Amino acid sequence: MMEEPGYSHNQNAVVQPLLTDLYQITMAYAYWKSGKTDDSSVFDLYFRKNPFEGEFTIFAGLDECLKFIDNFRYSDGDIEYLRQTLPEGIEDAFFDYLSELTAKQVTVHAIEEGSVVFPRVPIIRVEGPLIIVQLLETTLLTLVNYASLMATNAARYRMVAGKHIKLLEFGLRRAQGPDGGLSASKYSYIGGFDGTSNVLAGKLFNIPVKGTHAHAYITSFSGFAELKTRNIKHKEHGTLRDLLELAIGHRNALSQTMEISTEESSEGELAAMVSFAIAFPDGFMALVDTYDVKRSGLLNFCAVALALNDQGYRALGIRIDSGDLAYLSCLARETFEKVAVKFKIPWFNTLTIVASNDINEETILSLNEQGHKIDCFGIGTHLVTCQRQPALGCVYKLVEINGQARIKLSQDVEKVTMPGNKNAYRLYSADGHALIDLLQKDSEDAPKVGQKVLCRHPFQESKRAYVIPSRVEPLYKVYWKEGRLTQPRATLEQTRDKVKRSLEMLRSDHKRNLNPTPYKVAVSDDLYSFIHDLWLQNAPIGELS
Repeated sequence: MMEEPGYSHNQNAVVQPLLTDLYQITMAYAYWKSGKTDDSSVFDLYFRKNPFEGEFTIFAGLDECLKFIDNFRYSDGDIEYLRQTLPEGIEDAFFDYLSELTAKQVTVHAIEEGSVVFPRVPIIRVEGPLIIVQLLETTLLTLVNYASLMATNAARYRMVAGKHIKLLEFGLRRAQGPDGGLSASKYSYIGGFDGTSNVLAGKLFNIPVKGTHAHAYITSFSGFAELKTRNIKHKEHGTLRDLLELAIGHRNALSQTMEISTEESSEGELAAMVSFAIAFPDGFMALVDTYDVKRSGLLNFCAVALALNDQGYRALGIRIDSGDLAYLSCLARETFEKVAVKFKIPWFNTLTIVASNDINEETILSLNEQGHKIDCFGIGTHLVTCQRQPALGCVYKLVEINGQARIKLSQDVEKVTMPGNKNAYRLYSADGHALIDLLQKDSEDAPKVGQKVLCRHPFQESKRAYVIPSRVEPLYKVYWKEGRLTQPRATLEQTRDKVKRSLEMLRSDHKRNLNPTPYKVAVSDDLYSFIHDLWLQNAPIGELS
């Protein structure tokens, strides 16, 4: 069932027509003044290079783009602000024109959100009246650039961590402002993370929210005397017992098993853990590195976990936020296994070990080599700020006007645009993996399964190859036409699943962390000739003297 016009589920109020660069509006006036209101145009939105020294990108942000297009209209307040802000001499009729402008005549072709995408292949193609399509540029770029960068970063973390390790996004406090924080939570989930610490993101996007406590909770207790509540009811029969007393008893027994003196452990830490366990007996996960993981944190945690077990509850696990994570996780797992045997509690073996502390891709790869025993990573700064590369670099280029192709030339070949209205296809090899993306003129017939296709590098004449595809996937769908959504809106779960399936179709050598194989993007023979003919027509001819 399609959404009716005007849908605005979780629409960010900041995303509006004035969220743009001033030159878009001054260009719109110049177009209007030149009598170009009836001109039709085609713009391609694409990027030139994959981020993070990788060879793939995850496309994200399409749903937000469609919301923006659906809600595009200037309010009375917007018009008044523009009257005051734009240069003097602009005719009143232009403001009347803007006040009635909508995106109803716009058509949006796009690749499915969550898909793996590659440089030069347009991920969104926008068609419609020149002025309105021009005015969409900056906002579409800001909605796609960070979303795609964030989803790609998250997918890379997912790949290096492996399928069975939980990943939690802990980056709100380090994000680029509140909007950056919310976007990071949303698109890290799409990219493969399992949850977030961001409560508002949980509410807005239905993402699982996770969290325990900070070091401040542990350091807020200095001793047993500060425990105002010590009793806890048994989960099944309700018998009250003193949890601190139980924990102290278990700590004495554990000190021999763990070969640690109770005198070395912190009483304040034990008091804090008892307090937190009483507050959350079914969700007890404790930070164990406030003072010393080996000499204090693990001993106190295990003591409280055993005390909770006496009262019918199961602790969840620990979080380590500093130190040698590989060594400490192995120590923790070994300790849990010893306790499981000593006290005949098998589930103690399965306690979760969460690690945080400024983790990045290289950290996880190193931990993998060291044989860590971590079950879950909490990742913040490096994830949400995309520290390895701060921007994706999507661009939005005019490729056709009034049915006539347009090309932008540059001495830098990477910046030469591919003109005209184009279709894109993904061709698959016999083993089921994506082999090459092929761009064609929209007037060309689609490639056919089992039939030889000549694929050419767009700018290097000698680079060409025949491909006989086992499967041909058209990449574009029409998402917006005649003022309404033409595809069902995908949920975050569906987009997240699309990321997973799309990555599975990519060969492992394209996804590896070190020196990945570049994925090939080609053009048809007809499009190749068209590009180069137009190039020659538009390139100035020099004169030697």
